[in-house]
Amino acid sequence: MIRMTGALLLSLAIALFTGPKLIKFLKKLHFGQTIYELGPAHQQKQGTPVMGGLMMAAGIVAASLLFHPAKWSGAWDYIFPLLAVSLLSMAVGFADDYIKAVKKRHEGLSPWQKIAGQVVVAVGFSVYCYFSPAVGSRIRIPFFDTEWDLGIFYIPLMSLLTIFIVNSSNLQDGLDGLLSTVTAVGASAWTVICVMLMLVPALASVTDPDGAQVTGTFMISVAGACVGFLRYNRYPAKTFMGDTGSMLLGGAMAACAMLLRLPILLLFIFFTPIMSSVSVILQRYYFKLTHGKRIFLMSPIHHHFEKKGYSETQIVSMYAGITLVLSLIAILSIC
Repeated sequence: MIRMTGALLLSLAIALFTGPKLIKFLKKLHFGQTIYELGPAHQQKQGTPVMGGLMMAAGIVAASLLFHPAKWSGAWDYIFPLLAVSLLSMAVGFADDYIKAVKKRHEGLSPWQKIAGQVVVAVGFSVYCYFSPAVGSRIRIPFFDTEWDLGIFYIPLMSLLTIFIVNSSNLQDGLDGLLSTVTAVGASAWTVICVMLMLVPALASVTDPDGAQVTGTFMISVAGACVGFLRYNRYPAKTFMGDTGSMLLGGAMAACAMLLRLPILLLFIFFTPIMSSVSVILQRYYFKLTHGKRIFLMSPIHHHFEKKGYSETQIVSMYAGITLVLSLIAILSIC
């Protein structure tokens, strides 16, 4: 618990104190956001520094490594896949942001370029989990105290899940402070779950207690970094996390869920980003099937609420409340 507290405070402090210098540096390089002309009226945000997610990455890496539990598990230590999936996902996002900021092309990487990078990360991580003696091909079923062995199908299914979660995180990052707030709540919930897995003997079969301690330290670092980043990302935002930050956070959430063998809990803890993806999928297919009709005024669904007259701060508060309630249900599901 002391290490987790230290990780929280350090990641928070790094995000807070590196923020002003990073924002100034990004402004100097003219790494500003290019606003999508077909979106809601956000033209006042044109030129706001992007890639602010780098300050979160710095806090997460430093805090999770410095306050790593004293016991190491060699090549299978959870800190390696947690950082690898998060940072490699971030690298794909960084490349996308760089093209947008420097080339001033809103599309960034082509869809095939982006998905290719994500596939490499997702498949590599799924293979790692499959062969890990502490993870394997079995996942826990919340509420029912049972396991589901996916066998060799674990690799393709979990690869698709990782890609889906990373892209869902990316889609959620459309309003000031939205993704960072939701992730701060969700990462805190994962931390509580990790503490329960460490301290409650009856839950020892769910995951390796040492792995849960490492994961808990990592996730509280994520929560602290998100809270620190909110100092500069809350409305009106002084910087955006960009794909750099959104894919970093999506990778962290997916990696945590899979290493704890609780990927189904993402449906609760990461519900709002998942619904962002679902709303886009529904909108697209409904538009094609009905030859131009729409379910939502705009997708992802947070823009629908904007079009309905809700302010950005109201939407963020609503999403945070939903995430908090569902996270509490997720915590109770493993008791």
